[in-house]
Amino acid sequence: MELEGAFSNLALRVALSRWSLPQGERELATELVLGVLRWRARLDWTLQAKSDRLLLELPPAIRQILRLGAYQLLFLKRVPAGVAVSSSVELAKRYGHPGTAAFTNAVLRRVAREGEAPPPEAPDERLSVLSSHPLWLVRRWLERWPAREVEKLCEANNTAPAAHLRVNTLKAAPQEVARRLAEAGLEVRPGSLPEALHVRGPLPARLALAEEGLVVAQDEAALVVAYAVDPRPGELVVDACAAPGGKATHLAALMGNRGRVVACDVHPRKVEALARRAQALGATCVEARRCDARALDVRGADRVLVDAPCTGLGVLRRRPEIRWRVAPEDLPRAAEVQRAILKGASEAVRSGGVLVYSVCSSEPEEGEAVVEWLLASGGFVPDPFVVPWGDGSLRAEGGTLRLWPHHHGTDGYFVARFRRR
Repeated sequence: MELEGAFSNLALRVALSRWSLPQGERELATELVLGVLRWRARLDWTLQAKSDRLLLELPPAIRQILRLGAYQLLFLKRVPAGVAVSSSVELAKRYGHPGTAAFTNAVLRRVAREGEAPPPEAPDERLSVLSSHPLWLVRRWLERWPAREVEKLCEANNTAPAAHLRVNTLKAAPQEVARRLAEAGLEVRPGSLPEALHVRGPLPARLALAEEGLVVAQDEAALVVAYAVDPRPGELVVDACAAPGGKATHLAALMGNRGRVVACDVHPRKVEALARRAQALGATCVEARRCDARALDVRGADRVLVDAPCTGLGVLRRRPEIRWRVAPEDLPRAAEVQRAILKGASEAVRSGGVLVYSVCSSEPEEGEAVVEWLLASGGFVPDPFVVPWGDGSLRAEGGTLRLWPHHHGTDGYFVARFRRR
């Protein structure tokens, strides 16, 4: 419970490292954490209906214990109802007091006996509860798209994706890596980009190849960003917000390690980690540099990438906790930072050079609105681009491209390319 508020992937890594659990129990723990985060609104709706106390007035630990119990009862049928209730009561005794343990027992027994509470009648509230997305976000999406489109997006956000791996072509060919993964018992299929693989199966085999520098865990939407940059051998390329280095090392691979990739970050430890990662992947043309993207100390770059910090509303399927952390007022704050970074980084682009801006967000404040702001400055024009995709291509005729989990099977991303006049 001391990890309340942490990012799910980091909290899981820390927690699982403390205990020597069998693989099956590690997988169950991961399922419980991500499942509770993903379905929190739906769980809370039912829990509140079965409780005579407001959930928000309960201690945070007891709320989480109730959610864990309800998730097992409603979504995880392999756990017997009696076990789900009794284990939750034991947790309540440990983190609460006898009264909260009795309360936990009563509420979860009602859930086990009666099942889910009927959803709200109002269409937007109903979708918010059933899909477990914040009401403010559902309402935003319903203003922009038909209800069925929003339902499909929410459904995709609640579906755990296959792991996306980028084969490090500086060290191996995709076919060879796919063969090794298959021999290790993983389900492997080609991605939509040449160096991408989609895999399901035991984590240790993936980690072993990652330690050899043969693969990088990276969603295909992030790979599209490097393709939009389209770096050429011998060029000077800047990754203005480079940590942890996935895109910088992908740029190096697309360049065949010929040229320079100046990978910048403002945090010294992240720069050190970025340098180690580039070395491990054999990306020798990557130069890790501590620098604030708002004031880059590079000029005359052929291509500059600004993969800006954002709300992360495009990666809800992988990071379900983000949906409960971001509020509407965070969007203009994020856009302000993005504009400042883009302004500083754009100064590094030579005349006629390319500037690429990307965010893993679904919202226009962080995408189209930022593009309009940059174009209004008069220094850049949209630069159409094409990315190979499966048997066809993704075409950004107006210089911008959006990727969606329910259409492309990727994280939600916005990518824009400009050329300096």
